[in-house]
Order: sequence, then structure tokens, then C-alpha cells
Amino acid sequence: MRKFLVVLDDSTECLNAMRFAALRAARTGGGVTVLAVIPPDEFNHWIGVGDIMRQEARERIEVHFEVFAKWMRDKQGVDPDLVIREGEPTDEIIAHIAEDSDIGVLVLGASADKKKGPGPLVTQMSRSAGSLPVPVTIVPGDMSKERLEAIS
Repeated sequence: MRKFLVVLDDSTECLNAMRFAALRAARTGGGVTVLAVIPPDEFNHWIGVGDIMRQEARERIEVHFEVFAKWMRDKQGVDPDLVIREGEPTDEIIAHIAEDSDIGVLVLGASADKKKGPGPLVTQMSRSAGSLPVPVTIVPGDMSKERLEAIS
């Protein structure tokens, strides 16, 4: 089954990327993998403190994921998978795509803030897009829910 890979983070544009991935998966009989990446710089503390922070980060991600997962299951009939990795986001996205041959599309949300550009993840992944083994779909962060539904 082809899966849409979408990145879970604290950005507002993440919501539209999640919606788009779920809608496309539901309409094409695909699946959704939600990838959350914990940057390594969050744990540059003493070992014990770093372990506690790592566990807290995982718990926050799981709670955040469950909100999206419930909506996907209830509204779209899609049961997403959660993958949590640690490292640099771009590297971990590329690594996960290489490891999971079912990933067919990478879905990213672009920031609506014209002054700041599309966001660091979209900017970094755009540089790698030519060498990725899957297409990248960039979803505008300010696109309405109705428009997302209409185009997916």
C-alpha cells in the first residue's frame, strides 16, 4: 500500500499537511505515516536529565499525534502510523523514506508568513527534492479546509 509521509511538528502549517495526507490517503486507498523528529540538541544535558527530557518529548509527540490520528480514523477512515526518530529533521526524513519502501509521497506544510518564507523544513527538503525517490507535495499553510477537501 502506498503511504503518505507527513511530518508532525509544532508549526501551524503542519495541520494542513496532515489534513491533505489523510484526505488523499482516504481517496486513493493509501495509508499515512506520521513522522516526528526530536532534534539532538534538546538533550545536551547530564545523562539522567537528558533521558527524562527525551521521554517527555516522546510523550508530548504521542499526545499530539493522537489528536490527528483520532480525526483521521473517525473522519477519513485512515489509521495512521507514528514513527519517532531522533536527529536532524532533514536527515531523518530522508532516512525514513529510504527505509520504508511503501512511502510514495512526502507531504509538507508551507508557512503562510510571506516575510519568513515557506519555513525551514520546506526550504531544506526542497534542496534535496531532486534526489529523493518520492515526489514532494507542499501544502500551503493558509489554504482553507474547504479548498483542501476540494482538491484532494
